[in-house]
Amino acid sequence: MPPDKAAPATSDRVGHRGRLKDRFLGSGPESFADYELLELLLFLGIPRRDVRGLAKSLMRSFGSFAGVISASPERLREIKGIGESAVVAIKTVQAAAVRLLRDQLADRPLLGSWQKVLDYLRADMAFRDEEHLRVLYLNTRNVLIADELQSRGTVNHAPVYPREVAKRALALNATAVILVHNHPSGDPSPSRADAEMTREIQDALKAVGIALHDHVVVGSGGFASLRGLGML
Repeated sequence: MPPDKAAPATSDRVGHRGRLKDRFLGSGPESFADYELLELLLFLGIPRRDVRGLAKSLMRSFGSFAGVISASPERLREIKGIGESAVVAIKTVQAAAVRLLRDQLADRPLLGSWQKVLDYLRADMAFRDEEHLRVLYLNTRNVLIADELQSRGTVNHAPVYPREVAKRALALNATAVILVHNHPSGDPSPSRADAEMTREIQDALKAVGIALHDHVVVGSGGFASLRGLGML
């Protein structure tokens, strides 16, 4: 008797997966709710379970599809039902999205592709649990030479070393720099400490003839440009 009861559930699950895949290929992702797209993703990491409820649980926990794929592996593992294979599947999607956006910036003047720069930074940094400071080093055409993590900190602070930023810029023969850091709180509004740190780095760069184009603060709530705010 138990096998007879289990069979319909298995059949229903397989049928649902098949229908979802056929719909994706036939109608495209535009016809999908976010949790359904997440279901498709979870199929890769959890091959023999109904994952619809898990997809909805992830959406509730992290607030959005972007929040789910950007969540740290540690936070994802806190969700009941998420194992290593599911974590790898989810984080692979974020890595692919970040790489795609980064490749769109290759050999382009960044100041002429500013929205693409912001999209790339949001995909990579907006939902991080700790503050990260990264530096974009540019050449004379404002084309990206290097995109490097300068420091990693706590939920509200990342250590900054202005001389190291200037030293690295000289080593790369960069002529300009864009600073970027995230606010895990979600609010991208620059703090007084952000403004002071920006001035220190600007002074260090100016001393060796390198321009600071901007300092962008990224959060889940959006972006803030210190230059756009008149703070540079």
